[in-house]
Amino acid sequence: MDKNVNTDAIYDAKQLGYPKMITLGFQHMFAMFGATVLVPALTGLNVATTLLFAGLGTLLFHLLTKGKVPAFLGSSFAFLPGYFAIAPNGEAELLPYACFGVAIAGLMYVILAGLFKIFGTKKVMRFFPPIVTGPIIIAIGLSLSSSAVSNCAANWWIALVAIVIVIATNIWGKGMIKIIPILLGVVGSYAFAMIIDPAAREALVTNVANADWIGLPIHMEATVFGLFSGEVDTSLLLTAVVTIVPLSLTAMVEHIGDISAISSTCDRNFMEDPGFHRSLLGDGLATTLASIFGAPANTTYGENTGVLALSKVYDPKVIRIAAVLAILFSFCPKFAAVVSSMPVATIGGVSLVLYGMISAVGVRNVVENKVDFTKSRNVLIAALILVLSIGITYGGAIVIGPVSLSGLAVASIVGIVLNAIMPGKDYTFGTNEQGDTSVNFIVQ
Repeated sequence: MDKNVNTDAIYDAKQLGYPKMITLGFQHMFAMFGATVLVPALTGLNVATTLLFAGLGTLLFHLLTKGKVPAFLGSSFAFLPGYFAIAPNGEAELLPYACFGVAIAGLMYVILAGLFKIFGTKKVMRFFPPIVTGPIIIAIGLSLSSSAVSNCAANWWIALVAIVIVIATNIWGKGMIKIIPILLGVVGSYAFAMIIDPAAREALVTNVANADWIGLPIHMEATVFGLFSGEVDTSLLLTAVVTIVPLSLTAMVEHIGDISAISSTCDRNFMEDPGFHRSLLGDGLATTLASIFGAPANTTYGENTGVLALSKVYDPKVIRIAAVLAILFSFCPKFAAVVSSMPVATIGGVSLVLYGMISAVGVRNVVENKVDFTKSRNVLIAALILVLSIGITYGGAIVIGPVSLSGLAVASIVGIVLNAIMPGKDYTFGTNEQGDTSVNFIVQ
């Protein structure tokens, strides 16, 4: 990373004046918006709650990182297989169990943050090399693929519009257009659906008309607290934890890649100051807080890193303005009703691209880190991770007593253990910046 500060960059946005700072804040909010609201649309979680805790999580992250890192925390895609495993159809009574599993997964960040503080980055990352994380990321995308195709089947023309817009803006878009392909794909496909599908149009009008202008974004029956207010299925609770916690491995490695990417963008070493131990702590606690109240897991957002590169305004205060704006929008139920009325085919089209991109990111992670597949250990680790994750996902979970193990949970555990005990570990974090920052689930 270039240690010289970019003289064109702006590190104190006050020199721009508050109107421009607020405008930049809106730009950051819209950059994260499409992908952030897509997660509740896919899982059945509440949109308003999601926006509230994206904002609150970002502010908590900034507090714990001494206000130095210009990162926005939006909804994480890494945990989607966990939500689908516990509540495959977004069942309201099952989602709190999934949220409990994600809340525990967030605490894994705290443990890893402590390990980074005690042992340092290079020693810890030897246990999470690309030969483990890459195949797991590939498997995440592939395990979600069937749900995307099923949603597209509701109306392939509507789905096709979303796919074409996402691809076109991603390849040929310029400036801000290139940074928000998911948002543009959703808006364009949504508008097309309103034109050709009277039923979708009627549903939107009805839902928006019945929603209030102002309302509370937290619903206690959808929180983990609501779960424990009645009779709890302890076996499902344990299954949620065992299924979802291993997914934190990939999310944490994604976080490390994102912070490295932000450091490169801003020409400042946030990996050392405030350090991975602080950024992981902020991300993990934000994820746990959000999950307890029924929102998706949080993660640092690549779209907002793209906005930083575009605007060359690196002042974290602008990100905090975006966080406050997200919080304000969360108190508008009509706004949430618009998102909740999104046609299934629109969700399918966008998620088809997104899930494919997730798998492609896994391939990229393996390629850019130059993983040597002439070594039998690497072939065996990758093979077992892919076959176990996909095979168990589509063949049925492994049941051990009261606990049901998903394919990704089994694959993650097997991959980490095999890498730890087999000789020939040769990965060192920090020697290949391009490889270290190639873990990012966001479509840019």
